[in-house]
Amino acid sequence: MADRVAGYETDRPDVQAHVPIDASSVLELGCSAGALGAALKGRGVATYVGVELDPEYAELARDRLDRVVVADAEAFLADPVAPPEAPFDCLVAADVLEHLVDPWSALRRAAQLVRPGGTVVISVPNVLFAPALLRLVRGRRWPREDEGVFDRTHLRWFSRSDAVELVEQAGLREISVEPRYFVEGAKLARRRQLARTPLGPFLPAQHIVTGVR
Repeated sequence: MADRVAGYETDRPDVQAHVPIDASSVLELGCSAGALGAALKGRGVATYVGVELDPEYAELARDRLDRVVVADAEAFLADPVAPPEAPFDCLVAADVLEHLVDPWSALRRAAQLVRPGGTVVISVPNVLFAPALLRLVRGRRWPREDEGVFDRTHLRWFSRSDAVELVEQAGLREISVEPRYFVEGAKLARRRQLARTPLGPFLPAQHIVTGVR
C-alpha cells in the first residue's frame, strides 16, 4: 500500500471538480481508502457508496463513507439486484476501468445505476503519453510499476479516442474531456498551446471524461 499512496489515496480535486455540486448520492468504483469520497461528503454529498477490491483499503474507507462493498467491480456490477441506494446522481470510476477485464461492459452496467440526467465521471491514463512511449522505444520492453501508465495491474489501455468511445458505448451523452498534464504555470500554458498541434494526443498523462445518462 505504501508504494501506491500518491496514485490511489488522494482526494482527487481534479475529479471532484467534475462531480455536480448538487449531487446528493454517489457510487464510486475503486474507492481505495475513501479520500475522494470523504472530500465529496464534506462538500455535501449525503449518500456515498464505494466498491473496493482490496480489504485493507476497504477497511479504511468504511470510516469515511456510508457503505463500502468489498468486491471486484465487475462482479459487483454483474449482480442483477441493484444496490438499495440506486439510482445515483453520479458515478465515479477514477483510474479503475483500465484494471478490469471488460471495462466496456462494466461501464454500461454501471451507467444503468445512475438516474436519467445523472453524471458519470471516469479517468484513465493516456497510453499515448509521450514520455511513456519514449521509454518503450529506448528500453524496448514494457515496464511494470506500482502506479501510473505502466501499473503492473493494468489490463486495458486507452488513448483519448478510446476513452471517449468507452463512454459513448455506455449510452452517455454530452461527453467532455479534460486532459491532465500534471504541470503548473508556464509549463501548463506551453502544454495547452501545443495541444492545438498534432502533438496534442501525446501530451496528457491522463484523461478525465464525463458524460450524462
